[in-house]
Amino acid sequence: MVNLDRLRLDMEKRLAKDREIHTVEVMADTLDECLADAAVQLETKVSNLEYEVIEKGFSGIMGLAKKPWKVSVYENPDVAELKKKQTEEQMFAADEFAQEEKIVDKDGYYYVHRFASGLFLKVVNPVGSGKKVSAKEVISSLKRADTISVEEDTVKKLCDTGTDGEYKEVGVYEHVAAGDAIMSVDISKDEMLVTITVSPPAAGGSEISEEQIRRSITTQGVVAGVEDDKIKAFIDNPVYNMPYEVAAAVQPVDGRDAYIAYNFETDRSNLKLKESETGQVNFKELNLIQNVVAGQPLAQKMLPQRGKGGKTVFGRYLEAKNGKDMAIPLGQNVKLDSDGRTVIAEKNGQVMLVNGKITVEEVYEVQGVNLKTGNITFMGTVICRGNVEDGFDIKADGNIEVYGSVGNCHLEAEGDIVISQGIMGRDEGTVTTPKSVWARFIQNAKVKAGDYIVVNDNIMNSEVSAMKKILVRGKRAQIIGGHLFATEEISAKNIGSPGGGTETVLEVGFDPEKKQRLMELTEMQSNLMKQLEDVDLNIATLENQKEIRRSLPREKEESLVNLRKQKEEITEQSNDMTKEITEIQERLRELRVVGKVNASGTVYAGTKIFVRDEKDEVKTDVKACSFYFEDGFVRRGKFDATQVTQEVEGPSGYTTD
Repeated sequence: MVNLDRLRLDMEKRLAKDREIHTVEVMADTLDECLADAAVQLETKVSNLEYEVIEKGFSGIMGLAKKPWKVSVYENPDVAELKKKQTEEQMFAADEFAQEEKIVDKDGYYYVHRFASGLFLKVVNPVGSGKKVSAKEVISSLKRADTISVEEDTVKKLCDTGTDGEYKEVGVYEHVAAGDAIMSVDISKDEMLVTITVSPPAAGGSEISEEQIRRSITTQGVVAGVEDDKIKAFIDNPVYNMPYEVAAAVQPVDGRDAYIAYNFETDRSNLKLKESETGQVNFKELNLIQNVVAGQPLAQKMLPQRGKGGKTVFGRYLEAKNGKDMAIPLGQNVKLDSDGRTVIAEKNGQVMLVNGKITVEEVYEVQGVNLKTGNITFMGTVICRGNVEDGFDIKADGNIEVYGSVGNCHLEAEGDIVISQGIMGRDEGTVTTPKSVWARFIQNAKVKAGDYIVVNDNIMNSEVSAMKKILVRGKRAQIIGGHLFATEEISAKNIGSPGGGTETVLEVGFDPEKKQRLMELTEMQSNLMKQLEDVDLNIATLENQKEIRRSLPREKEESLVNLRKQKEEITEQSNDMTKEITEIQERLRELRVVGKVNASGTVYAGTKIFVRDEKDEVKTDVKACSFYFEDGFVRRGKFDATQVTQEVEGPSGYTTD
């Protein structure tokens, strides 16, 4: 049943179809010629066309009162819809398989136009497996009532080979000059645009040719901005009774302003979690710090560009603006390289923008080291205002200062490490530096320093080593349990535990690293000497042969030269080792004097003290005693406060109490 809603829906669909219909108006002597011309303009076949007669033509009487047909022509809506659907499917397929390289098949097509008194043909070859242009169809399009002759062989050849984008004359028609298309040229007052307006040719009239357009605009003084593609497009598909652009001024291009190309992420919110090779994320590695080293390029200023001038269609110069220069935003600890444009770091640290300036911060400050900050790796000094929680690490190229306490963590620095509230390592925490460690206490941790370890309260059940001295100060100043090593001195108030329940071992008077190096060098030098003996033997054998025979074969002569060179290298290496061995032995001899353990209070029974390689195990409690090496034994002497190191240079940039 048909109702009002159904009718309205059908009308809406029909309106949508009608809006997509492309209509052209054509004029010709006959209706067939009108349809043939429209088929070319709409790029379809005559059989697909529908039309409405606007003005009916008249063939005239004896050639008089002749009147052309005027017809409005459009493509059949169903055919147009099918073509649109096919086009959409092709576009969808192209999007879906955009990654694949493939050839899109496309049929060839042609254009037929009348210029002057000639019939001209342009054939575009097919693409891929597309169909070639039908010569029969072309010849049919060329033959109109006013056609005089068509070179059919030429047409067939051109349909097969194409015309390379040009129009080729293939025939002659009865030209009526009075019916020629009329063209007017309009140039905007600002000389920026040239348009043509062309009226369609009447019956027997000539269409506008490319040469005519170019000649007309040149006559008007147009010398720049001629748009060849648009002119060719107009010739293929003329647009009548409407302004059509054929030339435009060459627009000036302003130069690009100078800008800074940064080698680091300027927006911290874009910093991402660090992933492992397997794609797993460690949430302790938040990757929040952009470390740089001295001399590293941080940014570069890209110079401003000069503008490129334009031209009006009459060739008058249009000025362009040059790009603006800018100052390079330099902050602290950065400088310009020799090129004057590259910003490089002067010091190690964290690169960032501070108030828009490129800055390298030597100090990285956090309120605490935890899940919020993650592990910290910093090419400078790290200051933690709170605690370093269990399981988190700090690595710093400078100092580390912790205002709170350090738990089961790993701290590693190239500078001093200062811990205000002490270390509670829970038997796994480590603190390592080639310089000094300052802490209130050390409990159940491994601490290693290249210079001093200074503690203000106690060291309990820890492995502690210093290449110089371990100094425990304060009212309690105790060493209870654990294994301590110092090259020069260990000083405390009380050492060991009452009752001897916890083993306490102290070692002084030798440098384990130097000693290990000495053993390695001795073994290496011994191996070298064995190698040198073999080389000397081979050299002697070859020299004897040479002396007897007066000459050696080429290969043996080269071998002798190589052996002598090898001997020189081995001797040089051995001499270097001897020099280093001598230096280490001298260092170890010096330590015989400085190696000592000082206790101002009590050294409890059970404590084991090693000075150099000699051992003194305390059997009974000892009061106010110093242990030192003399005549191959560990000696005990009365404690002398003046022998205890009091002045130790504080950590760089800090004060201790």
